[in-house]
Amino acid sequence: MAQGAVLFSLGIVGAGQFSGAFAKLFNAHPGVSRVTVTDLVPDRSATLVRELGLAGVEEDFEAMLASDVDAVAIFTQRWTHGPLAVRALRAGKHVYSSVPMAFTAEEIAAIIEAVEETGLTYMMGETSHYHPATVLARQKAADGAFGRLFYAEGDYVHDMDHGFYAAYQYSGGEDWKRTASFPPLKYPTHAIGGVLGAWRTHAVSVSAIGVPDRRGDGVFDKSVSMFGNDFSNATALFETADGGSMRTNEFRRVGLGQWIPESRFVFYGTEGILEQGSRTTLWHKRSGPLEDCTELVRPGWATGADDPVLANVDPALHDSFISGHAPVHDTSGLPVEFKGLGNGHMGSHQLLAHDFVTAVEQGTLPPVNAWTAARYTLPGLVAHESALRGGERLKIDDFGDAPGAA
Repeated sequence: MAQGAVLFSLGIVGAGQFSGAFAKLFNAHPGVSRVTVTDLVPDRSATLVRELGLAGVEEDFEAMLASDVDAVAIFTQRWTHGPLAVRALRAGKHVYSSVPMAFTAEEIAAIIEAVEETGLTYMMGETSHYHPATVLARQKAADGAFGRLFYAEGDYVHDMDHGFYAAYQYSGGEDWKRTASFPPLKYPTHAIGGVLGAWRTHAVSVSAIGVPDRRGDGVFDKSVSMFGNDFSNATALFETADGGSMRTNEFRRVGLGQWIPESRFVFYGTEGILEQGSRTTLWHKRSGPLEDCTELVRPGWATGADDPVLANVDPALHDSFISGHAPVHDTSGLPVEFKGLGNGHMGSHQLLAHDFVTAVEQGTLPPVNAWTAARYTLPGLVAHESALRGGERLKIDDFGDAPGAA
């Protein structure tokens, strides 16, 4: 923490499977004075407070907004984030939001408007912005090593059987199948964010194909789904603002090996190619030898495999919560208080928490600010509409760059 920086308090909204890991990091950060929690299931809030030694429980979201916390971190169900973020901003709270940013374009616009009018910090916690392959591609793009970037691929291939059934059952209760059918392209940021986190462009149009599910277990069943969705897999091809293109896959029925990372990225330039596979990452140049970057982007192992905050997380998802940093990550700015604490999702958790705290403390733009989050989220929402229209090519609006962004 910078000398003379003012501590701020933070409220966790949603005490489910994902929030515990971040509550622990926020509570340990020297820039955060105290952490409180609220959840629709009171026992979950109380348990998290007890296990992590947090400051206390707020009865509900209204009580959290009425309290004197300076910021909130939203870890609720994925279609609820947008309205909650707007209400928090309008109540004078800085906002950290788990992904996706919002469920509709109107909700995205409302968040950006609230940030503009309040001057408060908003950050979307997109893990793929910190994915080691994205970090490496960002470095190479900044150095001009790609030449002109003109094509990229970003995949988020997470089979439902790899922990998602249990996660939806935990969050959705008896009617969990209604929500487990969440449209894949409306959860686009792990794929799009990993591409645009390195390539300074944005999507301007899209054509997408959705694959109707055939499992027949009541998930991705239009008659059951609260979203009227039967797509379990989807592919989108985007035109980018600089005349290039990017392709993303969002797959929920896919034969990926259980311990293979779900996100992977490929970048094509006129002078170089970065190509990530399941087990290797290679850098190609127009001339010269092939460079193996596998070890540079391989995350180490973090502590926390037996952490109580993972008690309600399906074992198939544990690997996502205990991966450490990769050599390509710059960890020099992390607080010493994070040493020995858990990390996760390819080394992103500690970096996410620290970047949000730093942005609030210093009044600076976080890496995935509201305008960047819109570019990571909105293309997927439009892509889902394209898939519903049989692949019709649709225009994607843009909210522009963040004010003052470099």
